[in-house]
Amino acid sequence: MPEPSPAVAGRGRLLRTGAALAVLLGLAGYLVVQYEGGGKPAPRCTVLGEGGASYEMTYEQAENAATISAVGTSRGMPERAVTIALATALQESGLRNIGHGDRDSVGLFQQRPSQGWGTVEQIMDPVYSAGKFYEHLKDVPGYSRLPLTVAAQKVQRSGFPQAYAKHEPDAALLSATLTGRAAGALKCEGPTAAQAGDPAKVRAALERDFGRDVLPRTEAAGAEVTGDTKAAEAKRTVSVPVTADRQDAGRRGWELAQWAVAHASVLRLERVAYDGREWVAGEHGGTWREADRGGAGGTEVLIVTAA
Repeated sequence: MPEPSPAVAGRGRLLRTGAALAVLLGLAGYLVVQYEGGGKPAPRCTVLGEGGASYEMTYEQAENAATISAVGTSRGMPERAVTIALATALQESGLRNIGHGDRDSVGLFQQRPSQGWGTVEQIMDPVYSAGKFYEHLKDVPGYSRLPLTVAAQKVQRSGFPQAYAKHEPDAALLSATLTGRAAGALKCEGPTAAQAGDPAKVRAALERDFGRDVLPRTEAAGAEVTGDTKAAEAKRTVSVPVTADRQDAGRRGWELAQWAVAHASVLRLERVAYDGREWVAGEHGGTWREADRGGAGGTEVLIVTAA
């Protein structure tokens, strides 16, 4: 069989090179899109602020942000402390509980076992890692009056201390909502859960993030409710009381309610109700609406798992 002419061989190589280049360009384009989008699914939760400000995040990010906030307020830390913690986690991990990082850094705050932050297993627990961050932050004299970058750096000892500054607006928006100051500002889209939720897991998650005192002992034990036409839903409902004589009762209620919405995906929730308003999975684009059914009073937060 005769050898192809140099011209034909050259065209063949050119075609193969062109095809390979097209594949590489397509792959590069795909990676750019993935990088720019964080390589994650489309955002499903949004915090809405004044003047059109907003911050979009995935369910995972919303869960972690709500946990960081809850751990802070349960320790008596002010909203400013929560803002500092959230800005730090946004910079260090993008609010993702990652098991890798620079050297031996892991977790939401990229804390290092070799630097005394705890074991890898401990640091990978968002409640533990957030608690350790606040533990160090409260020892910083006048942290609430310091620039955010300075306060965060005194805890983190980062090689890039100014990087925290760019996250302050988003962190402030998140903390206002997740500490309950901004009522009904968190929306989370998505259909109802494909599988039934477990009220016991809701109670456990509440106590994990807020502490054992968040629920009365009867509710924590999961008391049975019978003899009612709404017994089926009642058995799926976790009632979280909001003490009426608290000066910040309304804020506390919205903190608990929006924590529940942030965890709706992982806990498989159908409905959250508070102060005459409700969030229902898969309805109204994930926004809060005036309750069209009973049981949405201002003295308790009702968290209903999917059937």
